[in-house]
Amino acid sequence: MRILVDIGHPAHVHFYKHAIWDCQRRGHEVLISARNKDVTIPLLNRYGFPYKILSDVGSGFWGLTGEFIKREWALIHLIRGFDPHVVTEIGGLFIAPVCKLLGKPSVVFTDTEIAPLDPYLVYPFADIVCTPDCFMRNIGKNHMPYAGYHELAYLNPDYFRPDPTVLDELGVEEGEPFIVLRFVAWKASHDIGQHGFTFQSKQEAVTSLSRYGKVFITSEMPLPDEFEPYRITVPPHRIHDVLYYARLFIGDGATMATEAALLGTPAIYTASMASNLGNFVDLMGRYRLVYSYTDPHESLKKAISLLKDKKSKEDWRRRLKVLLADKIDVTQYIVRLLEKYPYAKS
Repeated sequence: MRILVDIGHPAHVHFYKHAIWDCQRRGHEVLISARNKDVTIPLLNRYGFPYKILSDVGSGFWGLTGEFIKREWALIHLIRGFDPHVVTEIGGLFIAPVCKLLGKPSVVFTDTEIAPLDPYLVYPFADIVCTPDCFMRNIGKNHMPYAGYHELAYLNPDYFRPDPTVLDELGVEEGEPFIVLRFVAWKASHDIGQHGFTFQSKQEAVTSLSRYGKVFITSEMPLPDEFEPYRITVPPHRIHDVLYYARLFIGDGATMATEAALLGTPAIYTASMASNLGNFVDLMGRYRLVYSYTDPHESLKKAISLLKDKKSKEDWRRRLKVLLADKIDVTQYIVRLLEKYPYAKS
């Protein structure tokens, strides 16, 4: 069968990569329609996936609107040419309306309850909407919850093996503490009106955390000159090795906060939206793997507290084992769903 995978974010490459490899081994033809965001294209090149770039990332309301129109038009032409048996995407904003128009089945994965356009442009048009079972919104008859998170599709221990040679690339010794800071650009449609670290709080975080270990910054946007010495320089595909060995993660990136937690690293998410996202409610309340604050100063206080606690990493690894026992193999769930479509709904 022919499968079209729409990729709009670097994390989506990781989400689908094992499923794509599995589908290819089973003889299916897979094509990727890509959005040129952050390190998406370098990751696709790294893994050797066939792709076509449909758009660059828009900025602000009008920029995102313009990108949406351009991307929909390009997607229509691509689907007509490739003629897929099924189309899949995280979020579904780009594929759901087009697939409905062209009569193509669409399988959407989402974990973002606060995406403002989804109730109007995704849920009514997608054939299937798959969410973690902690999702806090009732989508309707096409809703398929599963016991997992997006990030487990690539961070489940069955698929992820940490590589300690990343420590050499970072210039740190084995056992030497280091901290990962993540700053996002706040340009996605669900980011409008949301906030995280300010410039001043970023300065404060770098200065304070440097007393407890080396600080490495990963950022979606250009960094001020004073932060450049802290910019992480390892290749994008190695960021999960970095997170695994880090002493602590703190930042306003939701995906990376979840990734750190699922790698057994203490994670602090600093943003205004966590209480409205089911996966964070689950990770914070049920498993105690993430702390979340809207105030960067509160986040920093908690970070320092965790850095002073020499057993925090050990505690996180123990809690992670409890979580993994409760969750499914998300990659195999994706593959089975795509292969069995349209029978997956029954």
